[in-house]
Amino acid sequence: MAIVATKLNRGQCIRYEGDMGVVLNIEHRTPGKGNALIAATIRSFNSGKTKTIRFASGEKVDIVETDRKSLEFSYSDPSGYHFMDLETYETTTLEDDIVAGSKDFLKEGMPVEVLFIEGTAVSISLPGTVELEVTESSEGIKGDTANNPTKAVKLETGITVQVPLFVKQGDVLKINSSDGSYVGRA
Repeated sequence: MAIVATKLNRGQCIRYEGDMGVVLNIEHRTPGKGNALIAATIRSFNSGKTKTIRFASGEKVDIVETDRKSLEFSYSDPSGYHFMDLETYETTTLEDDIVAGSKDFLKEGMPVEVLFIEGTAVSISLPGTVELEVTESSEGIKGDTANNPTKAVKLETGITVQVPLFVKQGDVLKINSSDGSYVGRA
């Protein structure tokens, strides 16, 4: 399906220059002379790189059929990461490169949003914060309270994060899934 470039919106997936990507930002530019331009910032699904593409205001842009599904993480094994659709009970297996940085935050039973393009899964989105249990924690040093001290703890998924000294083994913590930072206790 093709639409006029002026109808492009953030979040839409398009085909451009032999590649496919998601529109991250749109800017309508009107130079002093000539026709208006649409500058679209697009992230490629193949390379992951961001690029700004310019379209003439009347130019046609191919929209790619997409579908977002909420799936539940089941388990991982050498063949990949397995997610289940809770409505149809179908299992979708995603490869390591699609899950990428999200694997440190995946926990059994966790809901994630998977983006499918033309029937193929291309990316996953985690909730903003995830709750993970502390499995290994060293003791804080008594009297060390200057300058907001922290210590490293290991969480149930294997990731190590910096937390305040009062956190101990067995605590369940809220962790920011975008940067891996400590948010608070759950």
